[in-house]
Amino acid sequence: MTKGLSESNTNQHDQIRQLWLTADCVCFDVDSTVCVDEAIDELAKFQQVGALVEAITRNAMGGNMSFRTALQARLNLIQPTRQRLEQFVTNHPSELTDGIAELIALLHERNIPVYLITGGFHSIVDPVAKSLNIPLTNVFANQLLFNEDGSYAGFDEEEMTSDSGGKGRAIEYLKAKFGYQRLIMIGDGATDMEANADGFIGFGGNVVRELVRDNAPWFVNSFYVLTDELRNNLISTVPHRRSFHERKYSTEIEAN
Repeated sequence: MTKGLSESNTNQHDQIRQLWLTADCVCFDVDSTVCVDEAIDELAKFQQVGALVEAITRNAMGGNMSFRTALQARLNLIQPTRQRLEQFVTNHPSELTDGIAELIALLHERNIPVYLITGGFHSIVDPVAKSLNIPLTNVFANQLLFNEDGSYAGFDEEEMTSDSGGKGRAIEYLKAKFGYQRLIMIGDGATDMEANADGFIGFGGNVVRELVRDNAPWFVNSFYVLTDELRNNLISTVPHRRSFHERKYSTEIEAN
């Protein structure tokens, strides 16, 4: 690595660290970030089609099909009925990544809105949001559809996250609606890195994607790094932000 490139990387790292300390919104990916596993892979194993679904996932990650096409193909194999999905959620609750609960609690304490943006499914992600005290209105995920008899009927293609570039569309929506100017996206994948947030922090606590590790302006392997950064820089963290109780119009704040 050349000296100039090293200095450039150092500057980017310093900039994203400062942006983290003054963030007015934080968005998290879910699978392999907020949660340890990839939910669709675990659901596929539960339905005994894990190997077939993993093959489609690898093909999709190679750029050979769109996210929507890959999602449709995987779900057609999984065929998650309403009853089986409920059994899966009950018997295989999502495992939170170490340190995420503490980090989100600290962000909430500082009145920083937190969102979950994922290509996963509301039926699996919503319980995760509830456990972290994140309003369900702050969850962007896909909606599975069922027939009257509970059989699988597809997914809602109107959801932003149901196709390629969905995370970027969700972020654009949030910035346009709420006026966020220092929105941070945290995730393990290339789709998170390319989502057009004001700042991106790569996460490798569960799986390390080389593309993300090598290109993220800040890459961490533990959420405690981000928590410590906030706690150790109290003076630097958005001094103009008043507490929730001090805001004159606090009751009019949406989706906080």
